[in-house]
Amino acid sequence: MKHTIKILTASVLAATIFAGNTYAGNQDRAGQAGASELLINPWARSSGWGDANYAGCRGLEAQYLNVAGTAFTTKTELLFAHSNYLSGSGIGINSFGFTQKAGASGVIGFGIMSMDFGNIPITTNDLPEGGLGNYTIQMINIGISYAKGFTDHIFGGINLKIIDEAIPNAQAAGVALDAGIQYVAGKNNSTRFGISLKNIGPKLQFTGDGLSFRAVYDNGTSSYPITVEQRSAAYELPSLLNIGAAHDFYLGGSDSASKDNRITVALAFTSNSFGKDQGKIGLEYGFKSFLMLRAGYCYESGIMNDDYTQTVNRTSAQTGPSAGFTIELPMNKEKGSTFGFDYSYRFTTPYAGIHTFGLRMKL
Repeated sequence: MKHTIKILTASVLAATIFAGNTYAGNQDRAGQAGASELLINPWARSSGWGDANYAGCRGLEAQYLNVAGTAFTTKTELLFAHSNYLSGSGIGINSFGFTQKAGASGVIGFGIMSMDFGNIPITTNDLPEGGLGNYTIQMINIGISYAKGFTDHIFGGINLKIIDEAIPNAQAAGVALDAGIQYVAGKNNSTRFGISLKNIGPKLQFTGDGLSFRAVYDNGTSSYPITVEQRSAAYELPSLLNIGAAHDFYLGGSDSASKDNRITVALAFTSNSFGKDQGKIGLEYGFKSFLMLRAGYCYESGIMNDDYTQTVNRTSAQTGPSAGFTIELPMNKEKGSTFGFDYSYRFTTPYAGIHTFGLRMKL
């Protein structure tokens, strides 16, 4: 086990050093990567405090932030979520998944995220107003993860993601890898640190009949129909590095009754390979395990600037603030089963924000 810990720690540290040289947070490259849906958090709890909790995320939601956090699943967790993404745009995100204890210290996880863009009219050069029916866009990410507690303080995990983007006559598919480590320390494990690498994988490229067209070849003496096939450019994945820390403060002292009221502060830094670096702060108040209130803020260069005549402008629809809450009720005290409702809101301009609703069952 010690040998495994050394290998995992050395791998993440080496990747961090490599990331420090590769991830420049280059705003000039913003939007040049593909599969940007990999940067959208589909879950309500973690998005409610600005994705700041890389160090303390738990359960299936950790598969998005820091997969090491899935190792804290005690039995079985089921999670459903729906996001009204950029309200007014007609885009919805549906997510589902579970984590399951496997063995003494291992946890397996499965998560799926699907974006719904509705029906889009088919248009051509001859019929720019449509009238030929509709088509749909398929954009699905599937995550399969494994996490493990190596000691009482060190947890690590890895997540394999399958990426599928398609319209009826063209498709791009590939895989990406996430890895992460969490370290917990202090009384009641109240101090936590985390680091994760996300979206590491080969380039993707669209292929299919949609990249070909019919034409007529005329050599001056005769003509005949031909099919011209085109190649699309390959695109990179939006790789990034996350580093975070969190600490729990219990109101009223160190006696057992005071633990009913908890305030957690989380700080994080994200280095994007195809965008601006981000600093994040999140706060969560918890009353026992029944009620949790959250708020967060994600800062990047130019995020407060809507004047596009300036040199540094906002390149994200999100404007920084976020908020949310959780209500979790016990179903079976002997088994520790609970049922929870999660909600988060992320402020955006344009559009009317991002609403995310989630249902959680711990069995």
